[in-house]
Amino acid sequence: MVDAAEAFLFPGIIDAHIHFNEPGREHWEGILSGSRALAAGGGTVFFDMPLNASPPTLDRESFIQKRSLAEQKSVLDFGLWGGLTPVNLDHMEELAESGVIGFKAFMSESGTSDFRRADAATLKQGMKTAAKWKLPVGVHAEDNSMIESLVRGKRAAGRKHWRDYLDSRPIAAELSAIRAALELAGETGCALHVVHVSCPEGIDLIAQGKRQGVDVTAETCPHYLLLKDEDLETIGAPAKCAPPLRTAGTQEALWQRWIAGQIDTLGSDHSPAPPEMKTSPDFFEIWGGIAGCQHAFPLLIAEGEKRAKGSTLSQFVRATSLDVARRFGIGERKGKIATGYDADLMLVNLGVNETVRDLLYKHHVSPYIGRPLNAVVTQTWIRGRKACEDGRIRDNIRGRFLQPSR
Repeated sequence: MVDAAEAFLFPGIIDAHIHFNEPGREHWEGILSGSRALAAGGGTVFFDMPLNASPPTLDRESFIQKRSLAEQKSVLDFGLWGGLTPVNLDHMEELAESGVIGFKAFMSESGTSDFRRADAATLKQGMKTAAKWKLPVGVHAEDNSMIESLVRGKRAAGRKHWRDYLDSRPIAAELSAIRAALELAGETGCALHVVHVSCPEGIDLIAQGKRQGVDVTAETCPHYLLLKDEDLETIGAPAKCAPPLRTAGTQEALWQRWIAGQIDTLGSDHSPAPPEMKTSPDFFEIWGGIAGCQHAFPLLIAEGEKRAKGSTLSQFVRATSLDVARRFGIGERKGKIATGYDADLMLVNLGVNETVRDLLYKHHVSPYIGRPLNAVVTQTWIRGRKACEDGRIRDNIRGRFLQPSR
């Protein structure tokens, strides 16, 4: 028996956008520390991205290696993304056979040399393979040529401020890439998942694609709803990401799309790095990734309650569990509190008055440190077993590999 008086019981969070960086870069985070942190924030399932592991998940061998490590170390159930790059198009089928949850492609440079950008021809060929296997393609949608041109101009002028970085990755670059991805998905019949959409115009483009018959879904991240561009003045490097944070007006319009139910999924895009990679007087040189999977979701619950009392809770459940499970082929056992489903649960107290401070990440780096915390995950269960209580993780639990049902 659990006393849940005055608390909310949610399905556990399925975070479809995580970078735990193992194997090879576990000193950035690692599956053990990362899954523990996500469990403390109400997570019960994660899908690990094929980068920034080294080697990235580009073939059967690298997939098997990562799966084995996750089965040994993760306290949460998990799925694995495979890569879609120019160098592994011939290995996508073996990744599909191995059980990837989907394929991830970057339309701009990824930030790591071992995971190359997919140009239009690469993306089209990869989408054809993904469509054959009924697997989604997740795209990082930013127009590479537009960004490179703007960056060259900034660098030639000796610019290095955070505002210069933001100006080099405008909304226009995001919209250009989304249009291109929608066109290719429509042509190939591929299921498209546009990750970390940072602007309402991107959500509107995706909604238009749906009306035109494209099988497409939109993900945004808590940091686009919680942080604004001007926050970089005080937070600095821990809040650098790509696409970057947007203006207050853009954020407000994105909130309206969220409240209206026009955003399909939420993913943390947890992408940590050692402190030395987040320190430089040149903002262009700083690693672009936000560490946020432990506190971002509770912070978003509390912010949603402030903005639209009660009405955003159902949206949160849909976008962090039900619709994520359906989109990625695990909806027969995950994403609901219902008979026959895995008992993946989180208990949340609202209206508390705490502060973000106790990080379970490998490094004490996050843009949320010191932020008021008015929603706290008090307990998390994985398949009916308590994995976390009041921030304390039970390390005797190990997660299971999840393969999509198609």
